[in-house]
Amino acid sequence: MSEAVVVLGSANADLVVEVARRPLGGETVLGSDTRVLPGGKGANTAVAAGRLGAAVSFLGAVGRDGYGDLLLESLRAAGVSVDRVRRVERPTGLAYIAVTPDGENSIVVSPGANAALTPSDVDLGDAAVLVASLEVPLGVVEHAVAEASRTGVRVVLNLSPVAILSPATVAALDPVVVNEHEAAALGDALLAARSTVITLGARGALVTTPNGTTEVPAPHVTPVDTTGAGDAFTGALAAALAAGDDLVTAAQHAVQVAAFSVTRPGAQPSYPTLADLPSKA
Repeated sequence: MSEAVVVLGSANADLVVEVARRPLGGETVLGSDTRVLPGGKGANTAVAAGRLGAAVSFLGAVGRDGYGDLLLESLRAAGVSVDRVRRVERPTGLAYIAVTPDGENSIVVSPGANAALTPSDVDLGDAAVLVASLEVPLGVVEHAVAEASRTGVRVVLNLSPVAILSPATVAALDPVVVNEHEAAALGDALLAARSTVITLGARGALVTTPNGTTEVPAPHVTPVDTTGAGDAFTGALAAALAAGDDLVTAAQHAVQVAAFSVTRPGAQPSYPTLADLPSKA
């Protein structure tokens, strides 16, 4: 089967604890029992796209431990090919997540195996769309973007965490996806990309192409847990682009998917299938 979407990025086990409020410096607060869930920006994006019916392959690294098994099982369950996932001697990446009653979260990531990826691991196969994020080495991402650009593969980059990219990398992005805080930090550097999508949380997204800027509103929902909502958006966006949608139409679909995801706890377990959505907007 042709792999329409190749996702390059991190795979982490999410260690999630619910707290009444986030602790101040030097303070201890009590939380709930810890839940261990599959996560990581890259794996989340791949699962989101896979659950929506896209043909997806994940390119990443996990450790030879139980957390790695958990992540591979979740990817396979979403229909994602894991043939390009390398198992390494470093421990699987972990994300320590504190979730407050309003659904907001604070996250500390320990990259582990994600940092073991190298440019030689990059294999785009028959991809129509490459999706990448930056919880893996920057050099690997830039190499993958260059390879995609050379072979005519559309590049979607979730520029998170924020990093300084080479001008050639930025010029290949169609689109670069950032949230409001990341957009403010990057400023005019975003203008060099072919297109830009700024996610606005509950307000939706702002799409900028050479034809202008379009506001894409999100449906009103009551959030339970916002963990992984941005990754759900990026995965849905990539799936729609691979299916032939234009960027604005793809973003309309993506805000529906992201909005649905925040009504359920966790990241990957919260992602919908097409049957869960009222319509493909």
